Amino acid sequence: MTTFRIERDSMGEMEIPQDALYGASTERAIRNFPISGLQMPDEFIKAMGLLKYACALANYDLGKLDKEKADLIEKAALEVYEGKLMQHFPLEVFQTGSATSSNMNANEVIANRVSQMAGQSIGSKIPVHPNDDVNMSQSSNDLMPTALHVSLAIALKNNLLPALEILEAELNKKVQEWGDIVKIGRTHLMDATPLTLAQEFSGYAAQVKKSIERTHKAIDALKELAIGGTAVGTGINCPPGFPEKVIAILREKTGIDFIRARNAFEAQAARDDCVEVAGYLSTISASLSKIANDIRLLASGPRSGIGEIILPATQPGSSIMPGKVNPVMSEMLIQVCIYTMGLCQSVVMCGKDGHFELNVTIPLIAHALHRPIEALSNGIRIFAEKCVAGIQVNKERCKELVDRSLMLVTALNPYIGYDKSAYVAKKAFVENKTLKEVVLEEGLLDEATLNKILDPMSMTHTKK
Repeated sequence: MTTFRIERDSMGEMEIPQDALYGASTERAIRNFPISGLQMPDEFIKAMGLLKYACALANYDLGKLDKEKADLIEKAALEVYEGKLMQHFPLEVFQTGSATSSNMNANEVIANRVSQMAGQSIGSKIPVHPNDDVNMSQSSNDLMPTALHVSLAIALKNNLLPALEILEAELNKKVQEWGDIVKIGRTHLMDATPLTLAQEFSGYAAQVKKSIERTHKAIDALKELAIGGTAVGTGINCPPGFPEKVIAILREKTGIDFIRARNAFEAQAARDDCVEVAGYLSTISASLSKIANDIRLLASGPRSGIGEIILPATQPGSSIMPGKVNPVMSEMLIQVCIYTMGLCQSVVMCGKDGHFELNVTIPLIAHALHRPIEALSNGIRIFAEKCVAGIQVNKERCKELVDRSLMLVTALNPYIGYDKSAYVAKKAFVENKTLKEVVLEEGLLDEATLNKILDPMSMTHTKK
């Protein structure tokens, strides 16, 4: 049987489960917003804990909190930051757009945890008050945008960047291994001139390198923090020096060079920085989709498709066709990228809802950026480890397709001209002959010269 206690907020009494560390304001939000079951991201909740820790320390340094209260708030807030109290944060994404409910959730959990530490009853607000002490010098309107930026920057730095670096490293290994493997190039899905498999995969590695650079740019876009603006950006009830102290602590704890927002009114009214991050994530997703699609197409077959590379077999591909193996890792990553681009478009829509002095879509932005970062980070790492790392080359197939290609004719242009080269290619196609056979039949070049011109490897070298 669940037992209950009674807590009071400014609107009256609320019945709350006895073992819950949240209070009346949180319970109201639980009852007001039974919408989707999608809870606020763990990363966001942990960032709130880190911020409450930093705020308590700053308030103590400024003489606003006594040492006993500050120490207790700091300890409880660090437990939130470390994920130890996650079960006491039940609120979902679709709540008040400022995330005030989540801010009060954090205030109440920390205050009640302090009561436990001090040997007082939960809900007594002794020795600290959730609003007066835990929320001192803060407003939901500056703290929640700050928590959003801090949590996203941490996720990008600690999760997405390492995953992309793993993928880049695996692709570069293939570049080093495959320098002597000539294959046919393709443009418009049609045969083009040759290149090496290493050159093709160097393009993929370069895309991932640019994705890493874009992730760094995304972190940079989040470095300005709204803390210190309080209700509307004017900083009412915030003591001088408070935001600087908070940000210094955040820099030390995260290793990210956060700074105070250049304009507090912009930092609270607009979420343009998050829209920018959504753009970077969408670009990264488009890039990864191209790579994953190319890899599965290059492996298509194995006998009736391109079949130039062989992907690792990770699971049976059919419930009815024995022995079938599918490019499931590519399919997984492509779906992750589609998911990311969809949620990032939601962030773009959220960005326009900054009416007057506050954007009121912060919980949705938190969800719509944290979930893609999580999915991309996991998807990229698994794709690198379970697909790219184990790719093998079908050398015979690569050679066969190069030898059969008519686009080697391009190398003949400087010797016999475009028109004659086109004639040779068309005749070879119609008569099912090789380019060499047609050129020799027509007496256009001697065999020794022709062999030199039509050497596929020579066509892959960049001319200086």
